[in-house]
Amino acid sequence: ALVSDVVADLGREVLIGDSPTKGNPDAEIVMLEFSDFQCPYCARASEQVEAFMAAHEEDVLLVFKHFPLTSIHPEAIPAALATWAADQQGQFWEFHQALFANQEALGEELYVQIATDLGLDLEQFNRDRASEDAKAALARDLALVQELQLRSTPTFIMDTLLIPGAVPSEFFAEALTRLQAAQ
Repeated sequence: ALVSDVVADLGREVLIGDSPTKGNPDAEIVMLEFSDFQCPYCARASEQVEAFMAAHEEDVLLVFKHFPLTSIHPEAIPAALATWAADQQGQFWEFHQALFANQEALGEELYVQIATDLGLDLEQFNRDRASEDAKAALARDLALVQELQLRSTPTFIMDTLLIPGAVPSEFFAEALTRLQAAQ
């Protein structure tokens, strides 16, 4: 009940905010993905989300939220800031994919390498990821995490349905079908 209260309370605009999105901006169903780039379960889940979104991009708006588990993942925040910077140049999802694909190599060298491979303006990339705006964006996501009292990554919220952990893409599809029926 907490999740549906918070979701209803904040409303769609606030929930989405400036976060990276994929899918249909006008979709009835919004799915929030709370993820940590150093979390192996998040890497696995991102493949399932990818498959689910490929099949349902008309029906769902996917919204990425940062949930760096700093106590166990020293690279979670630097990686998140790097994706925020990539997003300023329109390359969030590409950077996100590259990070998960090279999760065992997270670190400064990798962030610069991916930025270079994606053809990002490196000066801007470095400026952006060190910026107060980047930190503020992460802080907003973490404030939402606290409000929703989420504990682990990955966590998904589809409409008002809480889906913890890495689940197969079929699970998302079933949840979507149930939510659409309820509407």
